[in-house]
Amino acid sequence: MFTEYRLINIDLQLFAEMNTQVTSSDGLTDGMKTYYSDYLIDLVEAELVHDQFAQKHPIPQHGGKTIEFRQWDTLPEMTEPITEGVTPDGQSLSMSTIEATVEQYGGYVTVSDMLELTHIDPVVVQATKAIASQAGRSLDTITREVLNAGTVVQYAEGQVDSRSKLAYTSKESNHNLTVAAIKKAVRFLENQNAPKINGYYVGILHPFTKYDLMNDPEWQKPHQYCDTENIYANEIGEIAGVRFVQSTRAKKFEGAGASGADVYSTLILADDAYGVTEITGGGLEHIVKQRGSAGTADPLNQRSTIGWKATKVAELLVPQYVVRIETTATP
Repeated sequence: MFTEYRLINIDLQLFAEMNTQVTSSDGLTDGMKTYYSDYLIDLVEAELVHDQFAQKHPIPQHGGKTIEFRQWDTLPEMTEPITEGVTPDGQSLSMSTIEATVEQYGGYVTVSDMLELTHIDPVVVQATKAIASQAGRSLDTITREVLNAGTVVQYAEGQVDSRSKLAYTSKESNHNLTVAAIKKAVRFLENQNAPKINGYYVGILHPFTKYDLMNDPEWQKPHQYCDTENIYANEIGEIAGVRFVQSTRAKKFEGAGASGADVYSTLILADDAYGVTEITGGGLEHIVKQRGSAGTADPLNQRSTIGWKATKVAELLVPQYVVRIETTATP
């Protein structure tokens, strides 16, 4: 004798018939709240590839909606000799500031009482995974789009002057990512005296462009150049003085190249190039509303919701510290 189990796909949003619920007791213990909140934050932070190398400024409660990113200016060179016995004039420290206004983002799913009663998996845990993925991807995209809006653009090794001219016709004739392209971007940053991060610039690239770059004999794996306890999230290797992290969320311009070729963005970043609000200090919140918390909006206690809410803004601080290399990739 055996029991037959059937997998049933259930769309949680089939039960989403309202947009707003009245706030009351959410029915969770303090321990459960902390667990789910920490769990959500851990899952979200794993998605934030584009936030890794930013200046991070948490927003305190009652601190307003405007965040200020600060950068100290370089002191001038002193090339004139001083007069013996005479104290020269000192210099004044100065800094530049960029202000940005945070916005609020969020999403939720609605769960029916029958789903909670009959589903074999813990619904709150599964829903938290789903909304954490949504939150992480959403917040990462916000930063990615800001970085890819930078004005310093390099088309492959510089063979062409626009995205629409980037082409892939064969292995022998293409505008794929190369070490020469990376070195050219590094040369630009070094010429700007752009500061490095722990002795390296950093790059964010797509798996398709990684495929073309890793075949070069200069490529090193993380254990060959750094203590593996201190590698970045999703770090895959180093070449030409750039440590690379990989993400399928790296910017892709579908069909934007010659003959409809896909174009991929590889970002080469210096220190202090951009800033973001820090998620854990910026109000990322896991919100669970139990059945019955909506009052007359849910008269039969049929619905609960699991959601997230966060404030965020991303801002380019020094545009010349970000080089966007656009290339094709081997299909």
